Amino acid sequence: MRTLTVIQEAIKIINRVNNVGAVNDRPLRVEDIPMDDPKTYRLLNNAESEGIFQLESSGMRDLLRKLKAEKFEDIIALLALYRPGPIGSGMLDDYMKRKHGKVDVRYDHPLLEASLKETYGIIVYQEQVMTIVSSLAGFSLAQADLLRRAIGKKTPEIMEQQKKAFIDGAAKNKIDRRIAEKIFNLIEHFAGYGFNKSHSAAYAMISYRTAYLKANFPVEFMTALLTSEKDNTDKIVEYIDEAERMGIKILPPDINESYANFTMINKNEIRFGLSAVKNVGEGAIESIIEARKKYGRFSSLYEFCEKTDSRLVNKKVMESLIKCGAFDSAGLKRSQLMAMLADTMNAADSAHKESATGQMTLFTKDSREPQAPDIKEWPESQLLNFEKDMIGFYITGHPLAKYEKMIKEYSTAGSAGLRKLEDGQKVWFGGIINKIKNTVTKRSGEKMAIMMMEDMEGSVEALVFPNSYKNVSRNILPNAAVFVNGRLSLKEERPKIIVEEIIPITDARKKFTQSISINLASQGSDEEFFNRLRNVFSRYQGDTPVYINFSTKENGSFRQVVDRKLFVSPTNELASELESLLGREHIHFEKS
Repeated sequence: MRTLTVIQEAIKIINRVNNVGAVNDRPLRVEDIPMDDPKTYRLLNNAESEGIFQLESSGMRDLLRKLKAEKFEDIIALLALYRPGPIGSGMLDDYMKRKHGKVDVRYDHPLLEASLKETYGIIVYQEQVMTIVSSLAGFSLAQADLLRRAIGKKTPEIMEQQKKAFIDGAAKNKIDRRIAEKIFNLIEHFAGYGFNKSHSAAYAMISYRTAYLKANFPVEFMTALLTSEKDNTDKIVEYIDEAERMGIKILPPDINESYANFTMINKNEIRFGLSAVKNVGEGAIESIIEARKKYGRFSSLYEFCEKTDSRLVNKKVMESLIKCGAFDSAGLKRSQLMAMLADTMNAADSAHKESATGQMTLFTKDSREPQAPDIKEWPESQLLNFEKDMIGFYITGHPLAKYEKMIKEYSTAGSAGLRKLEDGQKVWFGGIINKIKNTVTKRSGEKMAIMMMEDMEGSVEALVFPNSYKNVSRNILPNAAVFVNGRLSLKEERPKIIVEEIIPITDARKKFTQSISINLASQGSDEEFFNRLRNVFSRYQGDTPVYINFSTKENGSFRQVVDRKLFVSPTNELASELESLLGREHIHFEKS
């Protein structure tokens, strides 16, 4: 039902944005979507199926790449075959081999071809069982359905009766008994995995239509998709990442452009909806949109307060809008807006009262509007944390952005890749602790913690049991950027990490770095440069060796370790200086 709503909303946006649809010069209707669209099949075969009904799991994406769907029937078969039974029995592999011509398609009897041609001689659907027994043994549709149900229940007595009826019926069609028995055994084997084709086709139609909209109207589709999941933070993060991969920019909420839901702003931008902002209710949103329709854009905080209903757009709503960045278009810092909020609301309230009583006033709008204080903006970490509190995640930046390279270097996998590892595997994972639940064990009453950790890809739960808690509790802090080391658990739907060690992310370079490798294009060509490099090393003396990889036309490539006196302590400050001097791409902090 959610996906049907996404399709409906996407089509509404398409028709609103384009005035008319792209099909036959009239508004696009769902039934007008062509079933042979090359862009759609290209998207599916590239496994760009994030947000596509039934096709977005990692296993399904892998299968899409291998299958290379060419027609709608391939999608129907894919949905029917992607189940434990067909996968475990080898049916799925056999289907793909036959489709790609690696295995010849043969029929035990010519009459089978009509029923099995579209699935390359493999019984995939229950309906195929019914047509086979009807064409080969003369079963009526009622008899055929009885056999279909009998196969599902696997009742021996009924199966024996059905087998006899099939062989007798086949004999009347002059089909050899040996061949008839072989075909019935084939039916009995494969039909156990058979799927209802009409069900699969209905699902495939929804899959195809969502894929068509994503391939041909990507911004409109992603707008509808994000709106459909506005209350699911994990999905929103996932779909924002997908939108950015597609070249679509997701903009923060804005008092002058946002509506209740996500809104397409132009060909490659989507504006966050106001309904996603904490404490901003339906009444407040209606008041904001109504005032905007009546008066136009809001140019200042005071004008906003003056033109909206303060009973609906109260101080709590205002604070939330400022914290999430919805007032950034007013041209002031968020810290300034928050500092002047109370005075601004009071001034606007006085203006409302005077207007309601018909009182004359000596104040003009400019003289009544409070002046912005000359103060600094909030620190970046505070700005981002407020965004996270108000809309569920970071929108204008990410507190891990400055550590992104380090996290990629030292993490075993990101949150999105943990499922691909093995259960019980030891992992390092870098991220932010954004939720902490301190509790005690039922059995012993000892302290433990349940943490939710987030990286640039998503989130993962990390469990700190009593035997580890004593050693790591000092590093379990809200919004702390850390690396955790532990054992991966894949026993449940979502991966978990059983934590054994936690270190602050700022200590990671010292913890992990065994040596530093610097790549240079030439040797000894600039003495001043090497003096600057030596000065950097001497300021961060330590025990970590530094290797310089030279590449020259005369001597080729060779590696040289610096003097022992110039070994370093691999700190973040050292990394910053080296990156400024050499460029990030020429430095590598090497693990053991």
